[in-house]
Amino acid sequence: MTSYLETAVEIAREAGALLAHYFERGISYNLKGEFDLVTEADHASERLVVERLHSYFPSHSVLGEEGGMRDKTGEYCWYVDPLDGTTNFAHGYPAFNVTLALERRGEMVAGVIYDPLHQEMFTAELGGGAFLNGRKIRVSGTEKLEEALLATGFPSRKRHENVNVHFFHQVAMSSHGVRRSGSAALDLAYVACGRLDGFWEFGLNPWDMAAGLLLVREAGGRTSTMKGEPADIRGAHVTATNGRIHGALLELFGDVFAGRYRFPLPGIQ
Repeated sequence: MTSYLETAVEIAREAGALLAHYFERGISYNLKGEFDLVTEADHASERLVVERLHSYFPSHSVLGEEGGMRDKTGEYCWYVDPLDGTTNFAHGYPAFNVTLALERRGEMVAGVIYDPLHQEMFTAELGGGAFLNGRKIRVSGTEKLEEALLATGFPSRKRHENVNVHFFHQVAMSSHGVRRSGSAALDLAYVACGRLDGFWEFGLNPWDMAAGLLLVREAGGRTSTMKGEPADIRGAHVTATNGRIHGALLELFGDVFAGRYRFPLPGIQ
């Protein structure tokens, strides 16, 4: 997988430089649907990434955030988010990235998450470990949920239908806190390198988490659904942790799914 990973790093770095250029000059955005933002940078980055992938690997499939499925044939498929964190990007908030992941016969084998503003390149390949700018990374050593720092996200659309606010409150009250960066890929990368102890979210797309889940596993962490089943990039929900707090977090999720709240929601005075 090394040659695939090296090529993905090269493509991510080029796409990241393009995003940084757009970010510095500032651009407007459009809406796709009622809430989801899309910018000129999303389209430009995806064009670059897809063109490069097709040039290097013409037999590979590509599934992208903005362009949908292309050439669904063969044993290899790339999952591409050309700009993860579009809402942040459009508002000038410096938390976004480009992410690529390669799947072979249903198994994720390589992944890249690149944060161009901080020049941080997270990479992983199956069985080869996880790295940040070439330095091997490991998940945190935090043993207890009450001492953990976690992250989650909320959808741009149908916020009123999303149940995650209930989980957010219970986890926030059971830990050192919960962060909401607006970029699932960066959250997962931060779990892999120990900046965060855990992450969970509902309703992600495959390209949002494919590279990040591989990073966490290769860094020694654990991934699953929020009910403890094997993580599925097409599943309804996902969680990733340093492994040490995973059981306690799943127990807390189980209580919330069952309607048992350890911490009552505060009333409005």
